[in-house]
Order: sequence, then structure tokens, then C-alpha cells
Amino acid sequence: MDTTDTPTRITIQEYAQEIHRTCNLEDPKELLTLTALGIAGESGEIVDTLKKFLYHQHDLDVPELCKEVGDLLWYMTLLCDTLGLTMHDVMEANVKKLRKRYPDGFDAQRSRVREE
Repeated sequence: MDTTDTPTRITIQEYAQEIHRTCNLEDPKELLTLTALGIAGESGEIVDTLKKFLYHQHDLDVPELCKEVGDLLWYMTLLCDTLGLTMHDVMEANVKKLRKRYPDGFDAQRSRVREE
């Protein structure tokens, strides 16, 4: 992975600033549309790269996956920012949900029969 132009450690806030540097939209509806389409598109690119590895005998292209996951993170961070959330907010809410759902760690039975 080439990191010559990126700092070795970047905060989520610094990352969000970089995203806004490269996004020229301000209208919330346009931002929501962009993020939804971008998340779907980048997820598809990740899936396609993995499909080629799993079913077409390609080498696992980790540098390509890193780029695509980075693009996905770009859209996810922009979505959070558009909604007034931080990535920390999302991570904390997700951990809280998972701890409630799986208090003792993953359990297949709880996965099949779960209450929201």
C-alpha cells in the first residue's frame, strides 16, 4: 500500500475534512443521493473483486480492495457527516446493539431467533 502522500495516523475528523475538500455538493438531498449511490457502487466493486478471487481463479488483489474499501469509507463518512453523526457515534451504537443482541458473543441460535 502506498502511503507516501498520507499521514501515518489520521483522525476521523481530519478524514472528514479531506472528504469535504473533494466533494463539491452542499444540498443535503444531493449528498444523501450521492452517498447512497456511492455506497452501493463501491460495495459492488468490493464484491466483484472478491468474486474474481473466489470463483475466477484471480489472485486476491489486496491493494485493489484497499482502494475500494477506502472509497466505501469515503461515502460512509460523508453520509455520517450529512446526518450529523460521527463515525464514533456509529461505532458506539453498533457495539451497543451487538452487545445487547449477543451478550456472551455470537450465538447461532440467537442469530436465528432474535428480538430487535
